[in-house]
Amino acid sequence: MAIERMDNVGIVVEDLDETIAFFTELGMELEGRMVVEGDWAETAVGVRDMTCEIAMMKLPDGPGRLELCTYHSPDMVRPGPPVPNTVGFHRVMFAVHDLDDTIERLQALGGELLDGVGDYQGAIRICYLRGPSGVVIGLADDVG
Repeated sequence: MAIERMDNVGIVVEDLDETIAFFTELGMELEGRMVVEGDWAETAVGVRDMTCEIAMMKLPDGPGRLELCTYHSPDMVRPGPPVPNTVGFHRVMFAVHDLDDTIERLQALGGELLDGVGDYQGAIRICYLRGPSGVVIGLADDVG
């Protein structure tokens, strides 16, 4: 088998500091931050004359990571914010404790519920929330 593990999910954002603060408030930890540029990066990514800055965010108790990235050059492409039925990247889902508190803390940093909190048979409460740069995350609280 070729796959050893899923290493990370990459998300391009407009404001790296704002997005780091958002995911830190969610409970992730900043693992490292660096500027990426040069021929090797341009070849791997397929973008010429690029300079980007990345921040690797890790889960406090597991192997999952998010690679947050902002491009200094070339200019970033800014499509409209995706909606849940957009083909391609959908959302990153996080299991949380105390969904209401988590929503409140993320809303203080600009997070916006897409609609409301759904309750599936009293066993799980779930919502989608739009964060910095339009990134959609899912939050689920196992209450049953």
